[in-house]
Amino acid sequence: MAFTFERLIVYQKAIDFADRVCILTESFPRGYGFIVDQLNRASLSIAANIAEGNGRFTKPDKKNFLGFSRGSIQECVPLLELARRRGSIKPDQHEDMKERLEEIARMLAGLIASL
Repeated sequence: MAFTFERLIVYQKAIDFADRVCILTESFPRGYGFIVDQLNRASLSIAANIAEGNGRFTKPDKKNFLGFSRGSIQECVPLLELARRRGSIKPDQHEDMKERLEEIARMLAGLIASL
C-alpha cells in the first residue's frame, strides 16, 4: 500500500461499505436513481474524506475532513431508511448496513480524539 491512510482499518471498512452500497444499489428499481446516486456518493464520501484528511498537514485540517466523513455517515442513514421503506433493501440488509455505519462512526470518533 502506497498511502498511509490505506493502512487505517477505518478507511478499509469505509471503502468496503461503499463497495457494499454499490452492490446493493445495482438492484434498485427504475425510478429510484435519485436514491442510488445520493447513497453511492455519500458512502464513497466517507472513505474519500478520510483519505483527503490524511493528506492535510495540520491537525485542524485533518479533523475537519474526518468531520466531513462523519457527516457523510449521517447522510447515509436516512437514505438507507428510505430504501428499506420502499422495499429496495430488506430489513436485515438495512440493519447490517446501519451496524457497519455505527462501527465506522465509532472508529472515526476515536481517530478524531487521537489528533
